[in-house]
Amino acid sequence: MILPWEALSTDALTGLIEEFVTRDGTDYGEQEVTLERKVEQVKAKLRSGEVVLLFSESTGECSIVSKESL
Repeated sequence: MILPWEALSTDALTGLIEEFVTRDGTDYGEQEVTLERKVEQVKAKLRSGEVVLLFSESTGECSIVSKESL
């Protein structure tokens, strides 16, 4: 199920994004990027509709995925 990111509180959305960008395998390449910058990049993609919040009712987990992959 796609969750509207606007329905989350600012703190909940930020926490979800921070958890996502700090997962193993989310390396941003050779250039170091701050956590704050990573969070802002994901928020911009959510606002533009490039990515969405996907909630799995069976696992209770929420992920951030590209809209194209759906």
